[in-house]
Amino acid sequence: MANSVASVSANVNSIPIINGTNFKDWKENIEIILGCIDLDLALRTEQPPTPMASSTPEDKRDHEKWDHSNRMSIMIIKRDIPEVFRGTVSEDITTAKEFLAEIEKRFAKKR
Repeated sequence: MANSVASVSANVNSIPIINGTNFKDWKENIEIILGCIDLDLALRTEQPPTPMASSTPEDKRDHEKWDHSNRMSIMIIKRDIPEVFRGTVSEDITTAKEFLAEIEKRFAKKR
């Protein structure tokens, strides 16, 4: 367990802080690291429906796994964004995929 925590920490620490010139590399690093530590589910798939009392155990498990991926992904993404920009993303954005899209709007170079 300690080895896996150290590995995750080392991987996350290797992501550069985003600035006005490195968005493409930063995003690629985020996607690779989240994939390597198996937290990219929320970036790859849509949010499953909120489980109900009648939901199957598999539906509940899938939602829990997606929710964990989403929460951890947002934390990792926020960690590598200057604090001044974190507050510019709307509180209404609750998924890692949407959060990443908002950051892209602010940092990606216009072509």
